[in-house]
Parts: sequence; structure tokens; C-alpha cells
Amino acid sequence: MSEKDKVFDSKIKQTSVFDFKEFYKFCYTWLADEEYDITENTYSEKVTATGKEVEIDWAAERKVSDYFKFVIKVNWRILGMVDVEVQKNNTKVKMNKGQVEVKVSAYIQKDYENRWEENPFLKFLRGVYDKWIIKERIKQYEAKIFGEADEFVSQAKGFLDLEGQH
Repeated sequence: MSEKDKVFDSKIKQTSVFDFKEFYKFCYTWLADEEYDITENTYSEKVTATGKEVEIDWAAERKVSDYFKFVIKVNWRILGMVDVEVQKNNTKVKMNKGQVEVKVSAYIQKDYENRWEENPFLKFLRGVYDKWIIKERIKQYEAKIFGEADEFVSQAKGFLDLEGQH
């Protein structure tokens, strides 16, 4: 079985005014521009007395080589989302208000095609390969995906902060 090593874990949590559709599109486009293939595993909306609850789970993957794959998991949870009208540049604009929580985790997946799993000897060789031969490359890839995931969080937070200024 391939190995996934978690290299990044962060979250954004704030109550603000934002355009949900634009925020969704912004996050999706950012990952797609970084050449990630995005799978939406969950999308659910539930209407409650306090507003809409939205849950979304994404798995964004990018093959880096025939041995490594970057995986960024994005879990959205929006509570109490209601429609509001705000004044922007002397015009009334429809937006949303609610508590947004976006958790982001990033992983390096090694041997994602399970080529080294065929027998115990190959599995042993993979351990040697990871620990001794490509140790530096693994560190470089960890730094790269850490940077990408951190930038994604920063951009998403920046989007929410800018949207909240009306």
C-alpha cells in the first residue's frame, strides 16, 4: 500500500460577509491553476433555523513523478449562512454571511501506483530507497507542497478578508 505522509495542517475560521459562489470558484480555480485534479467527495447543504449549513470535502491531487503525488485535502464547513445585502461602491450587492471553517491538509503520497508492493523484497527495497537514496528529494517535495498548501490558505484567507470589507 502506498504511503501518505502529512506535511501540512491548517485551518481558517472566521465569521464574515462573503460571496459563497465566488469564494468556492476562487478556491477551485486556485488549485486547478496549480495543476491539481480536484475531486469533490462531499457537497451537502442543509437549511436550519439559523441559516444554511454547507459541508464540502475536496481531494486535490497532482502527480509529481511516477513515484510521488501531492495531495491537498480541503474540508469546508459553513454554518448559519444567510443572504445579506451590502453596500459596495454605492451599489447594493447580494452576499452571504456566516461562519466559515476551511481545514487544509497536505500530504506526499509515495509509490501511489503500488509498484513496490508486489513482494516483501521490493517493499524492503522501497524502505531503503526512501530512507537513503531519495531522502533529500523527499525533503524538497515536502517543502514544496508545504509552501503550496500554505499559499492556498493565505490566498483563501485574503479573499475572505477582502470580501468582508464592504
